[in-house]
Amino acid sequence: MNETEVKQLFIETGAILEGHFLLTSGLHSPLYVEKFQVLQHPDYTATLCAALAKLFSHEGVEVVVGPVTGGILLAHEVGKSLGTRAIFTERENGKMTLRRGFVIKPGEKVLIVEDIVTTGGSVQEVLDVVREHGGIPVGIGMLVDRSGGKANFDVPHKALLQLSVTTYQPEECPMCKEGLPMTKRGSRKI
Repeated sequence: MNETEVKQLFIETGAILEGHFLLTSGLHSPLYVEKFQVLQHPDYTATLCAALAKLFSHEGVEVVVGPVTGGILLAHEVGKSLGTRAIFTERENGKMTLRRGFVIKPGEKVLIVEDIVTTGGSVQEVLDVVREHGGIPVGIGMLVDRSGGKANFDVPHKALLQLSVTTYQPEECPMCKEGLPMTKRGSRKI
């Protein structure tokens, strides 16, 4: 899939929303990507994840890991495409960790997958978990990088769709100043 096809799929499924949104990061934005409007369709999810897998097919990936919630679906489907294991991280007492008996073996080559990246904070937490367990991160695959290239990692990272979306600190948000109602979205509503 090329970037135009990915964007069209997100538009057709109603995944790209306009308004005044409070993001998981605490930032405000006029645009929100509701990935589950796409991911609710197994065929679309499989197609997107096969495209992500293809980006990293020559990296010798041995396990795919994604953060809960959307990362579970992505890890599973990308792992399926690559013929590897698929696991996920989740928060325990506010800290990203492996649970449920999941293991990353020392020296194991790991691909991290994430649905939507704005600041890269969750991905960095997963990177830290991988390294704490002795895994070797070989790449980061993202459905959408909405950071405008600001999310930076010390391993190769690729996105199926790049979006440059303005975000605002709450005290600088022009939508707040205009009194526009805000919608809270995401799994960690602030």
